[in-house]
Amino acid sequence: MTSKELRKKFLDYFEKNGHKIVPSFSLLPINSSVLFTTAGMQQFTSHLQGKDNPIKGFNSQHLTSCQKCFRSDDIEEIGDDTHHSFFEMLGNWSIGQNEKGEYFKQGAIEYALDFLINELGLEKDKLYITIFKGNEDIPKDNESINIWQGQGIEREKIKEFGEEDNLWGPVGETGICGSCSEIYYDRGQKFGCGKKECGPNCQHCKRFVEIWNLVFIEYAKDENKKYKLLNQKSVDTGMGLERIISILQNKPSAYETDLFVPIIQEIEKQGDKKYQDEKKNFRIIADHVRGSIFLISEGVLPSNIEQGYILRRILRRAIRYGKIIKAEPQFLIPLAKKTIDIYKDIYPEIALKQADILTVIQKEEEKFEKTLEKGLIETTSVIDSYVDGEDISGKAAFDLYQTYGFPIEMIKELADEHNKKVDKKEFEQELKKHQEISRAGKDKKFGGGGKFSPKLHTATHLLHSALRQILGEKVQQMGSDITEERLRFDFSFERKLLPEELKQIENLVNEKIKQNLPIKEQKMDYKKAVELGALAFFKEKYPDIVSVYSINNFSKEICAGPHANKTSELGKFKIIKEKSSSAGIRRIKAILE
Repeated sequence: MTSKELRKKFLDYFEKNGHKIVPSFSLLPINSSVLFTTAGMQQFTSHLQGKDNPIKGFNSQHLTSCQKCFRSDDIEEIGDDTHHSFFEMLGNWSIGQNEKGEYFKQGAIEYALDFLINELGLEKDKLYITIFKGNEDIPKDNESINIWQGQGIEREKIKEFGEEDNLWGPVGETGICGSCSEIYYDRGQKFGCGKKECGPNCQHCKRFVEIWNLVFIEYAKDENKKYKLLNQKSVDTGMGLERIISILQNKPSAYETDLFVPIIQEIEKQGDKKYQDEKKNFRIIADHVRGSIFLISEGVLPSNIEQGYILRRILRRAIRYGKIIKAEPQFLIPLAKKTIDIYKDIYPEIALKQADILTVIQKEEEKFEKTLEKGLIETTSVIDSYVDGEDISGKAAFDLYQTYGFPIEMIKELADEHNKKVDKKEFEQELKKHQEISRAGKDKKFGGGGKFSPKLHTATHLLHSALRQILGEKVQQMGSDITEERLRFDFSFERKLLPEELKQIENLVNEKIKQNLPIKEQKMDYKKAVELGALAFFKEKYPDIVSVYSINNFSKEICAGPHANKTSELGKFKIIKEKSSSAGIRRIKAILE
């Protein structure tokens, strides 16, 4: 079975059994404290909490999806058989068990076994189950034990674990949660540790691979850390496509399946090493290229903050491992093309954005290649200057980060290869000190007592909106600097602007100036401002109450001000220069006449 066939078979099965198919949600969650979508349930959080039911647009509480996911917390684990940055999660939901027939434990378990055994052909005797053994507030999940046994799973293959393994949630200190029952597949003795107690969650080997997690949401944890029953019960399940396809294709990992083999073969063409001799290095490169493509397709660009930092980290890590296998310069481009070929029919957006994706990767590769060789020599020299057992200072690590653009994780990885550690706490202190200095400079330019033009500040808002209207909403503000004489505006875009585009932008701003539009300020809750469509001017943490400046229906941004009162006060707007600022970032300088 191919991965494409598996996706279709899963969705078709649950659709046939009364579930509505939900399209994959974006990798970038809206109004969330997390950087990425890490599970299919994220788009259903409010419904699982008992809010917003029934779910608008689907006319069903039974849902299924194949969700794009990205996790950055275990990037250093990538290279083994089971970890990936980007991955796909197959899932099904029954939200709000009630008299209408929403299923709970019995239904979830029956569907899972039926699909695995009768649709995919897995052998029942290779399946092991884990359940929650209970705590002070929540009893042992005897109900699930009885259901599994009723479905023909032997009692000795049902293992009991505690909160760390089999109690899902809450994500924060409080929130919805519930016990979970996980399905493991026994890959056989050749993957085992030989210990008698070997089984699911074995700490010594990876013989038993978790393939499907059935979460039974029926509790909420309150501020006193007490668990209380919810008014509704829900099922939230997730099965990793990469893990199950490796089992179906009888491979030790997804890296040997149709998801990765074309990429691995292309890596072999780009270097002088073979996959069998350099498995970990090849896997890291293949995974990071795949992850990068999906992040860029969502509009993420390499930077030193948030999602952009993760993208830069995995791209540069891939480039660094390319050096280890002696890959050709610019080797990521053919790998990216091969990856797009694999997914273009499943996720058409990556094919539509292929030119942008390749441009971003090429520019980041060119930028990093210039400093990589010198940086590796200097980093190794710094590491070697420390005696065994001595931590590399955070100051030294920060200097390497500043000079060569090496993410701290890469410096830490290089140190680990020399059996040395980095003082990460001191590094973070140095980074914070640097950020404070930078922020002080920014505050001085934007209302912190330094001189700059409120009229140019308002013009910057008009320019931002004009760029998004003429070039598309993928344009995002990436930086700004205003003096008394001119404005400078950095924004995400992959190519030089055409003369006619610059003229259109300039004319649109001047049109809004001539309309003598009022600039209105409103104080409101930050979340409400975002919900109303206000753009955030800087990617920083905002206070709970913010100022939102609106220019008619043309511009709405969160900003600290000050501004002009009406657009007619600005005079005439003129662009004096447009150029590249960095990879994927353009810069406009403009004045008011």
